Amino acid sequence: MEATFKAWKAGRKLFVKFFEQYNLDQLNAIPAGFSNNLIWNIGHIIVAQESLVYRGSHQVMSISEELINAYKPGTRPLRPVSKEEVSQLNDLLIAQITRTETDFKQGIFTSYIERETVTGFHLGSIEDALEFNNFHEGLHLGYMMSIRKFI
Repeated sequence: MEATFKAWKAGRKLFVKFFEQYNLDQLNAIPAGFSNNLIWNIGHIIVAQESLVYRGSHQVMSISEELINAYKPGTRPLRPVSKEEVSQLNDLLIAQITRTETDFKQGIFTSYIERETVTGFHLGSIEDALEFNNFHEGLHLGYMMSIRKFI
């Protein structure tokens, strides 16, 4: 699992760079032909990870219902995101890794709700969820790389 966490950290550093390279208006911009923006993708990966790992393992999620409802699958940006929410999401990008890695090493993930994702990936364990999370975040990083060409 060490490689999984290493890959996750490397990917999240790329997401953090979007906060350094784009201003609030750019993060909120939805280019023609797209249904979301840079900041929605970041919020979405945070919510998806919590759900995949914590909810999937019968653990309490540490993010607010407001964030969950704004960024869960099937949502799209309904309003511009504030500077405060951008800051919160930026902080969560790294804090979420630290918490998850600590919880994993402490062995809190003792069961998992087995299921198949919409992409056909079978999740049967916490290890599967963490591996799939990296795949999922890679997809959204790709979407963001496309979006940035148009803002």
